[in-house]
Amino acid sequence: MRSAILGARNLTGCEHRLALDFTVEQERDAAETAEANRRIEAAQAHRRAVIDRLRGFQSGRAGAAVVIEAPDHRGRVAATQEAMSAGVEWILNATLPTDYDRGRRGHSEVLLRVGDGYLPIIVVNHRVTTTVAQPREGEIPTLQTSPMFGWHPEPDATRAFRSQRRDVMRLAHLAAMLDDLGQLNVPREECVGGLIGLDADCMVVVPLGEGTEDYDESFARRLAIAKGQIPTQSRKVSECRSCHWWPRCEAELIERRDVSLVVGGNQGAVLRDAGITTVDQLANYRGLAPVDWTGAIAFNDTIVSAKCWVRDIPLVRRLERPRVQRADIEVDVDMESYSERGAYMWGTLLTDNTDAARPVVYRPFVTWEPLPTTDEGRSFAEFWSWLMDERAAAHAAGKTFAAYCYSQHAENRWLRGSADRFAGMPGIPSRQTIDTFIASREWVDIFEAVGSNFICPKGKGLKRIAPVAGFGWRDSEASGEASMEWYAAAVALDGAARDETQRDRLLMYNEDDVQATKVLREWMASDDVLALPFAPDLLAENLPG
Repeated sequence: MRSAILGARNLTGCEHRLALDFTVEQERDAAETAEANRRIEAAQAHRRAVIDRLRGFQSGRAGAAVVIEAPDHRGRVAATQEAMSAGVEWILNATLPTDYDRGRRGHSEVLLRVGDGYLPIIVVNHRVTTTVAQPREGEIPTLQTSPMFGWHPEPDATRAFRSQRRDVMRLAHLAAMLDDLGQLNVPREECVGGLIGLDADCMVVVPLGEGTEDYDESFARRLAIAKGQIPTQSRKVSECRSCHWWPRCEAELIERRDVSLVVGGNQGAVLRDAGITTVDQLANYRGLAPVDWTGAIAFNDTIVSAKCWVRDIPLVRRLERPRVQRADIEVDVDMESYSERGAYMWGTLLTDNTDAARPVVYRPFVTWEPLPTTDEGRSFAEFWSWLMDERAAAHAAGKTFAAYCYSQHAENRWLRGSADRFAGMPGIPSRQTIDTFIASREWVDIFEAVGSNFICPKGKGLKRIAPVAGFGWRDSEASGEASMEWYAAAVALDGAARDETQRDRLLMYNEDDVQATKVLREWMASDDVLALPFAPDLLAENLPG
């Protein structure tokens, strides 16, 4: 068993992963997934770039900043302690001494001297604020931000905080360590931390004092788990798909036919409390839903999903005849983004159902400049102008129009984000224009249509559902995770080896995604879909008598 010393990564996420990481000796060094490695490498590159910028801001002030660059952990700790003892204002890439008694280790991209001590500032590779389009007049902002060159917190009405528990817990962890060293600038109950996100255009002030008790309780529990004092058990959660322990956990779950294979989260806990621990028990359940049952998934849907898992059924109709919106002019849209950095491609597929002679045309709007780049605004403006021109032409001809995407959450985010970030550039629509289009009947989410029409026991992802409709991707490795690797090579991102052939691969992948959306929605409107099992028929098997 490893010594129970917890770092930031151990403070949130799956408790069973934490237990395995610390208690399973022979397997704990298993390699991370490719997706996890990509995130780690991208985060490291972003942190290096931000630290270089911060050092640059202080370059004219002798002794104001020091970058800890020792090659080993012991050297970094010693250099950090020396800098703190000397009262250096900006300590960059700091490493705090491991606290073996309390079980804590930590590093902070910045320790900033404020008053008689230090406050921690961390750098993360995701956006930490959203733009407030129109601040309410007279409303007092709850968020404070500071410029990057110095600690000058002020209320900021132009932004809203995108809080993530992992960021807040890491800052609280560092604050606790600084407090134990006698280096925290204020009592823990009053302390704040700083957060620099992907845009790196400000430091967000994160209040930590009110969360001190939450951190202490969470830390104590997780330390006990790491020591093997609190037992854990595998459960299927969203984190599983990027976890190196998943093959082991999946095998365990299948062997015991665990109910979390089809029902997760709080609803899974309600089922276990009711004595329903296996998929088979759920599939054969007769009676009313548990009294504590709440959430977006109806109890009867979980019974159908369990039956499907047992019988290997991929999809079940909710309705006798599934429904999906159609139009004279149809455009399928698929956006490709890279992490939080931006959307580098908007792929489109236009179908004119009123003119059989007009070819179905795939058209991508793309930038191959490494993200983030203002050229992203140029490609987005071209996409938007083209889409609106086609829409206007349809209306002028008296034809109906609809644009389709698969899971509008991602597309909507980058539609709105692009309007905000590139406002003022030629062809960029206003945020209000984007919101009006999103709210219209001409923007159709096929992901939502699938959820309304079907019960999907194996998930509603396009790559799970479209094959049921007969569609297959040309690239056997096609996936969102793989596309990240292809993109990094296509533009030589963060030191990746340049391979421009990956651009063609990404274009083919994007074209297949829009083709898959088209095939799926047309299949949903056809008689072929009636071959699927009907949910009421499956539920009828569980009725008495």
